[in-house]
Amino acid sequence: MKHIARRLAFYVAAAWAAITINFFVPRAMPGNAVDAMMAQFPHLEPGALKALEAEFGVGSDGSLLHQYGSYLVNILHGNLGTDLTQFPTPVSSIIASTLPWTLILVGSATVISFLLGTLLGIFAAWRRGSRFDNLMPGFIFLQATPYFFLALLLVDLFAAHLHYFPEQRGYDIGLVPGWHLNFIESALYHSLLPALTIVITSVGGWMLGMRNMMITTLGEDYVLSAVAKGLAPRRIMLAYGARNAILPSFAAFSTSLGLVVSGALIMEVVFAYPGVGLLLYNAVTSNDYPMVQALFLIISLAVLGANLIAEVVYVLVDPRTRTAEAA
Repeated sequence: MKHIARRLAFYVAAAWAAITINFFVPRAMPGNAVDAMMAQFPHLEPGALKALEAEFGVGSDGSLLHQYGSYLVNILHGNLGTDLTQFPTPVSSIIASTLPWTLILVGSATVISFLLGTLLGIFAAWRRGSRFDNLMPGFIFLQATPYFFLALLLVDLFAAHLHYFPEQRGYDIGLVPGWHLNFIESALYHSLLPALTIVITSVGGWMLGMRNMMITTLGEDYVLSAVAKGLAPRRIMLAYGARNAILPSFAAFSTSLGLVVSGALIMEVVFAYPGVGLLLYNAVTSNDYPMVQALFLIISLAVLGANLIAEVVYVLVDPRTRTAEAA
């Protein structure tokens, strides 16, 4: 428990640092949300400048420290500011409407890639030197392929030429998003090709990592002892080999789940998929400062939270960690 408490204190400090950097970096850059708003709407009255500065928390009124305090209070209350391009819609409302798209698509594809790659890695290590194990370079080649390039190829082949899948969007035009059968079917149909892109380009990495750890683990003394005792090969492979080899992969998987929130930015742009990645791209290209700031903050906190959960679970599932802590 002392180890978990120390790590919790570390991540609280890291979260505060991320929030602080997220506040000061945009203000160190040239321009701000008010300048962008005034440039976008040049016919606004001069008196609107003060109102916009108060709305977006910039300008000469109040010190930078005072603005920082207000920023922390707003975050604690869940107020991430007002969107610039869809003024006066709150940033939190827009993110709440796009985040489920990314979590379902990228999250599901990440879980499938991890499970599939882990199972394939276990089998390749157990049957090392076999024909299946010799296919490893092909999986690594796919893993090294930029996913946006593969996405373009899949769109050109399966969408533009064969018409098996739609080219873009997250659902058919004319449908109203909601929990009804027509929309769910359309959303699943539109997500198949983007999900396939993520799985194909990421399964090789999980497979290679698990294979290498399995080979190392299978050479340990306790595995050799299990073999000498005549235990069933399947039990040795799963209970003695895979159970211990999967721990490093699990830590990497937890980090990947934290990055799910950021979405596969270029992939979402290629498919015009209505997720966080496309939202971030549009915010950057339109100088939407409040949206960019809010998205960076959410991504940072999600990564920190995923790493914290990974460390806690790692302590719970690995007895060696608890033994080292007690010593």
